[in-house]
Amino acid sequence: MKAEADFLFEVSWEVCNKVGGIYTVVKSKVNPIKHYYKQNYYVIGPYFVEKAAAEFQEMVAPDHLKEIFQKLKKEGIICHYGTWMVPGEPKTILIDFSGYFKHKNNIKRELWDNFKIDSLHSPFSFDEPIVWSFAVGRLLEEICELSRENQVVQCHEWLSGAALLYLKSRNVKIGTVFTTHATMLGRTITGVDENIYELMGKIDPDQKARELGVIDKHQMETQCAKHADVFTTVSEVTGLEAEALLGRKPDVLLLNGLDIEKFPTLEESTFKHRLFKEKLKEFAMYYFFPHHKFDIQNTLIYFLAGRYEFHDKGIDVFIHALSELNQKLKKAKSKKTILAFIWVPGNIRGIKSSLLENKTTFTDIKDSIEDSSKQIQQRIIYSLVSQKAFSENFLLGKDLMHDIKRKVMKFTVKKNHNPPLSTHNLHNEHHDPIINSLKAHKLLNKKSDKVKIVFYPIYLTGADRLLDLSYYECMSGSHLGVFPSYYEPWGYTPLEAGALGVASVTTDCAGFGKYVQSKTSVTQYPGVYVLERHNRPHEKVVKDLTKVMFDYSKLTQQERIENKIQAKKLAALADWKKMVENYLRAHNLAVEKVWN
Repeated sequence: MKAEADFLFEVSWEVCNKVGGIYTVVKSKVNPIKHYYKQNYYVIGPYFVEKAAAEFQEMVAPDHLKEIFQKLKKEGIICHYGTWMVPGEPKTILIDFSGYFKHKNNIKRELWDNFKIDSLHSPFSFDEPIVWSFAVGRLLEEICELSRENQVVQCHEWLSGAALLYLKSRNVKIGTVFTTHATMLGRTITGVDENIYELMGKIDPDQKARELGVIDKHQMETQCAKHADVFTTVSEVTGLEAEALLGRKPDVLLLNGLDIEKFPTLEESTFKHRLFKEKLKEFAMYYFFPHHKFDIQNTLIYFLAGRYEFHDKGIDVFIHALSELNQKLKKAKSKKTILAFIWVPGNIRGIKSSLLENKTTFTDIKDSIEDSSKQIQQRIIYSLVSQKAFSENFLLGKDLMHDIKRKVMKFTVKKNHNPPLSTHNLHNEHHDPIINSLKAHKLLNKKSDKVKIVFYPIYLTGADRLLDLSYYECMSGSHLGVFPSYYEPWGYTPLEAGALGVASVTTDCAGFGKYVQSKTSVTQYPGVYVLERHNRPHEKVVKDLTKVMFDYSKLTQQERIENKIQAKKLAALADWKKMVENYLRAHNLAVEKVWN
């Protein structure tokens, strides 16, 4: 396929500004997009000093842009030119709109006059991106005046929508593509625990949006969908939602992907799994063992990761199913222990001091052994070749043995309470939905429990003073990712897990889940398990998920490897090299509508 546009401008609030999944979408497909547009591809985002310092390399703008930047600076729009420091390093323009914010009311009045978008009482969360994206529209207007070449702008989500509407209101000759990754109204409906699938087609979207307090964002989204030359969504699931709530069927579905080349091979994944699994199990030892012991070598690691959307992300279902799994494992007298991580950022106050003390003592014991590892190794070899029995005192030496025993006694001093449910102290912990749900389902980390819980309420940065592992490293060390989402326009987590060679669970309410269903049939080793959740009762979904997790705990190591291989194969089906062609179709369609 050939790109018909000469220039592509991709506009997103998440360029150099990670907020959610759109950051991954834009970042991960830079190289595949640049394959078609070469040096005529630009990404445009907001300029925030701290975020830019970590991801943006500023450079001197080329002469034609420098003149435009100087002109816009007089209007309060400060443009920064450079590259986004991600694979592919796309040309990047970040806009500092702080000096343009004084025009906020005029912008909102124009949106009302031209598009009937009601933002009179809108909050800062609406005003900020609207002022920024209006400034983006102003920038693109100036750029288009300099060139008669075919140009296309793709705006992601309502946050960049004012740029599209600005260009339309001024009849700027540029092809426009609008992409909604999840409708604002749909996300809000599910956020208040209403059944969006039952409501679609039965409600007045504007009335419902007003009732839920998102009329401004909903109307912005609706007008962008209506006026864009090409309207797109990221999945079949979101396409149906958009048609019902925004009033337009998508012209093209832009299924999300990953740059699979950037992920480890199956052999590399196996090595990383062993390495990071041991780190996760070390963490488990200093988290649980001061309270009670379990067979760490016969432990499987399950996890859920994502935003703190208790119902939408299926956290409620995961916890309920873990409770059922706990009882099922006990009843079956299983030798397996399930270590279940919930990697969901919460409202934290700080790491629990007792946990830091445990880690310090554990690390001290480990360092003492490692410092003497050469001598210990020599003593083991001597004992083996001389066929002499060896004792702990002989292996470690009396002085080291005495020192280790003292440290171990300090580490294993009996605690009169269960291990904590969370690694961190939380603000308003008594009202935290995850903590309360764990307690309600009697997942309390008792010695008798076969399912052990760790709620880890911070971002996995690789330097958090506990695990000190990144998000992908934690994934790699796990055995099964569980993402039983109720509302998930696409769902990157199971796709990322597959790319890392980790089996996962998703649902038919997720775009990726529907995609997997369309590509595969039921097999012994599915790699990605797709739960039927659409319009099914909570209890039945919990029962099905419990069965998947229980059956997975009974798999042999070879059977788990077969699942890893299949998960990797499925992830390869969503390689950007394939998926990016949908973007080309959308861009080419926009060119056809504007220039033909």
